[in-house]
Amino acid sequence: MFTPKIPPPDTAPTPGTSLVPPLTGLVHPPACTCHHTPTAPAPAPVPVAPPNRPAVQFTPGSLLVAAAGGTAVVLVVGTVLVSMLLATAITAASVAVCAVILRSLLNSPNNR
Repeated sequence: MFTPKIPPPDTAPTPGTSLVPPLTGLVHPPACTCHHTPTAPAPAPVPVAPPNRPAVQFTPGSLLVAAAGGTAVVLVVGTVLVSMLLATAITAASVAVCAVILRSLLNSPNNR
């Protein structure tokens, strides 16, 4: 059951032979039947370099909008981070108060 099933030596292909017979006798017709001499392809056009100028042009109005947008983003991200820090601090304080109360409740029978 677990022994490999190796084909007998007379039916196994040899390493030098292929299982697919080679294709022979195929003749492709020429691409066109006209009789002309091939010509050289036309030279490629030379690309024209764009003029040197900055990619982004800022006007005073766009600079003002960019500064206001950056300030708004900083304020919103700062508010979110401070609120997360405050939530963590409140949670830690409440857990500490609960731990003190539980400790006093568990130790009070021993004092009596």
